[in-house]
Amino acid sequence: MSYPIRRLGESLITLFLVSVVVFAGVRALPGDTATALAGEEPTPEAIAQIRESYGLDDNIVVQYARYVRHAATGDLGVSSRTGLPVLDSVMEALPVTLELSALALLLAVVVGVGAGVVAAVRRGRPEEWLVNAVALLGLSVPAFWLGIVLVLAFAIAVPVFAASGFVPFGVDPMENLRHMVLPVIVLGSGLAAVVMRQTRAAMLGSLSADYVRTARAKGLSRRQVIMGHALRNSLVTVVTVLGLQLGHLISGAVVTEQIFVLPGFGKLTIDAVFSRDYAMVQGVVLFTSTAYIVVNLLVDLAYSVIDPRIRLGGAQ
Repeated sequence: MSYPIRRLGESLITLFLVSVVVFAGVRALPGDTATALAGEEPTPEAIAQIRESYGLDDNIVVQYARYVRHAATGDLGVSSRTGLPVLDSVMEALPVTLELSALALLLAVVVGVGAGVVAAVRRGRPEEWLVNAVALLGLSVPAFWLGIVLVLAFAIAVPVFAASGFVPFGVDPMENLRHMVLPVIVLGSGLAAVVMRQTRAAMLGSLSADYVRTARAKGLSRRQVIMGHALRNSLVTVVTVLGLQLGHLISGAVVTEQIFVLPGFGKLTIDAVFSRDYAMVQGVVLFTSTAYIVVNLLVDLAYSVIDPRIRLGGAQ
């Protein structure tokens, strides 16, 4: 069986297990779902009608089958808080979180990989000490504290960037940038520190490997040895870290969006939890979990492009 097909099968099994956990987890929450949907001071008739409308009196297996069937067609239910389809709310919040996460990931890759290469090449010199100190600071500082400090410094004391809110890129690119710079720094700084440390460790191993010594013996330039041989063989580690840190990126987006009042997935999830909007919580968690599984599948497939030995090994 080929490596991509095997990984696709594993991802489908994981997605099935996630759907079971999400379905069971929402129903394990304290309180009766029908009573929560009926609002304040519900009548027995209203509760009975809701239970009938949502099929809550059916067998749990029947409920799960109906849930999977609807989810497969894009029907994630209707929000009890807004009365809008969950999928519509998710698609409305998705561009905000995608932009925030993509820019934070870009910042982490550019800064983290670049700093990691510098720290490895300049090992034992002031450049390495400085990079390590900044990385340790990025790992140690809580996101909410960094967000508050950046708002006080660059949105209030020196009003260069916006403190809160969101402007779509298509409406005003410059205003979009003003609103996104601080959230991106808050979300991407910790990830950049992780990427930097892993890149440095991988580069140190590559620079002492036999194939790098061979490349130097052939007379290749320092740049060709570092970028064409050492860094390329270190990218497997970097890609692995990025895939594993996606969960941190998603959870960090929740905190970041609350700090800067961004109308993304994080705010949508928090509002749904506090209002006991079960359909919204279930839909957001399922959508986020599916995205996480898909991204990790793409990361695994990227391994086979970066290092063909993985592809060949997985085919055996």
